Amino acid sequence: MRVIIQRVIEASVYVGTEMTGSVGAGLLVLVGIEETDGITDIEWLAGKLVRLRIFDDPSGVMNKSVLDVHGDILVVSQFTLYASSKKGNRPSYIRAARPETAIPLYNRFVEQLSLELGKPVQTGIFGAMMKIRLTNDGPVTLILDTRNKE
Repeated sequence: MRVIIQRVIEASVYVGTEMTGSVGAGLLVLVGIEETDGITDIEWLAGKLVRLRIFDDPSGVMNKSVLDVHGDILVVSQFTLYASSKKGNRPSYIRAARPETAIPLYNRFVEQLSLELGKPVQTGIFGAMMKIRLTNDGPVTLILDTRNKE
């Protein structure tokens, strides 16, 4: 699994004109799922996400997690995180999991994040064409990949 995490002041996701999820201060998480991903990837990633110390403490040092600041999380599926542009100029998405594999893993990831966070996680709609509005805070943007746990 691969995620792009953005610390936000607020974020919302729309399908057409309908808002499907929104959060105040917290994290916007764009998630890509690979065919070989499984439960161990979900558990590691969800735990890591809620405990990442990327929010400021009173001294202005990034020393607090989304749990510590009682922040929210908005998760949006994004298969393009597995784009390969190795050959030519048109990206290939062959490494991205097909929907029959990705949807159950995505749903399990959202459930695990909710458990770790202790409250519901907001989402977009898997596979839909979505518009995201956000106010990035910092900006603070990180990439995590379960195949490269740096």
